[in-house]
Amino acid sequence: MDHDNKHDHGKENVEIIINDTQYEVHRGHHTVAELKTLAGIPLAYDLNIVNGGKFEFLPDDSGITIKGDEKFISNPKDGASS
Repeated sequence: MDHDNKHDHGKENVEIIINDTQYEVHRGHHTVAELKTLAGIPLAYDLNIVNGGKFEFLPDDSGITIKGDEKFISNPKDGASS
């Protein structure tokens, strides 16, 4: 009977999208480096969260609280050699 209860507070997995690919992560705090590693994004790239159609840059040394359904886009850092 206790297996029917899916309300495992604090350990719930949610879906996010990084570069048009869906990933499942636990709800809560994640570092930008964790998200880049999850999606195979080079650390030399920037990660942005899409908020209301606008991109918001996420510094490498920052973190974000994941609630579910967030969308992220990566791109080469400005000034990166090509």
